[in-house]
Amino acid sequence: MTTTDNTADLLAREIEARRDDLIALTQDLIRIPTLNPPGENYLLICEYLENRLKRQGFSVEMIRAHGTPGDSDKYPRWNMVARYEGKYPGECVHFNSHTDVVDVGQGWTFDPFGAELHDGKIYGRGACDMKGGLAASIIAAEAFIAVCPDFAGSIEISGTADEESGGFGGVAYLAEKGFFTPQRVQHVIIPEPLQKDRICLGHRGVWWAEIETHGEIAHGSMPFLGDCAVRHMGAVVNEMEETLFPALAEKRTDMPVVPVGARQSTMNINSIHGGQAEQPADFTGLPSPCVPDSCKMIVDRRFLIEEDINDVQREITDVLDKVAGKRENFRYDIREMHRVLPTMTEKSAPVVETVSRAISDVMGKEAEYVVSPGTYDQKHIDRIGKLKNCIAYGPGILELAHKPDEYIGVDDMVESARVMAQSLAELLPRPD
Repeated sequence: MTTTDNTADLLAREIEARRDDLIALTQDLIRIPTLNPPGENYLLICEYLENRLKRQGFSVEMIRAHGTPGDSDKYPRWNMVARYEGKYPGECVHFNSHTDVVDVGQGWTFDPFGAELHDGKIYGRGACDMKGGLAASIIAAEAFIAVCPDFAGSIEISGTADEESGGFGGVAYLAEKGFFTPQRVQHVIIPEPLQKDRICLGHRGVWWAEIETHGEIAHGSMPFLGDCAVRHMGAVVNEMEETLFPALAEKRTDMPVVPVGARQSTMNINSIHGGQAEQPADFTGLPSPCVPDSCKMIVDRRFLIEEDINDVQREITDVLDKVAGKRENFRYDIREMHRVLPTMTEKSAPVVETVSRAISDVMGKEAEYVVSPGTYDQKHIDRIGKLKNCIAYGPGILELAHKPDEYIGVDDMVESARVMAQSLAELLPRPD
């Protein structure tokens, strides 16, 4: 069932009438500094959302993810799930947004938490990723309820923790508690900033591992009496440069990953630490002369839906075994830290087809289908919740995420809210 022209016009006018509210809501959310790490002000932003949505008739649950990574009395992992029941039974559409934002970093010309409106753009950390999307989904839901009060089904809106650090204290925890089962929720839209005319079907896979090379400590003036673990790690990096990185560049995918450079397999060397630990900033002395007996490297491997996770791991161990065959006394350990399999929702899925039609109606152009180079919380909805009918769709320019002077365009939020509201009208129609 498609949305009637009359309903679409009413929704458009209702959302336009709420433009100032959309701006104010986005500004309020940005001005709550929910920095992760360590996970600040999660309760504050959930209480703000709770108060807002209760006034609109939503029932609200506040859920703390006890025992998840990072959860503590000082930095509790709070989540908020709001639900609005329609007049008739039907399916549930869930809008999920993460509330955490990354570190501010250097290079800002705007106050990172000032939420300044300038030339039709709201600036601040999290404006694009993804408080603008959260605000747009709230306005869309409220406008839809006002225009179509007799709808069938239910609407859920969640604000969840820790997406920027894996989502284990947020969507993963909620999925384990049954919030994303196909029996409870039938359609999920995650308003990540993939641009207002794009539908993100999923993401590449990720495998993180820590590699440690071992040596033997000795006096730095007599390194021949020891064994330098850093030099061993240097040989590992050299082997990766010569064999692994060229091989990864040859692997290509049919997934429509953006940007285009991510349509190949990639690996980032996230960090290398060897020898003595760094001293505190107020320490003014010199290091002691020691041969390092340990060196650790963390690798971040992003892989394609065409690849098998076992082959991904084997490529790394093959590098290490090649080095072992060339270097005397080479010893290593490898520890898996994190894995996420690739996921991609079918274009024929109901939520995909519905949002695609809404984009065409609102913007007069065909939707572009993309896949994210990195993971986001769809991985937990798919893997734990077993819910496949899930996409990312929201306002904002992907390349602005985590950058200085991050912003969200007001017009983009308005148009995305129209798409979301029109999608609700199609997915939750009033019975004939």
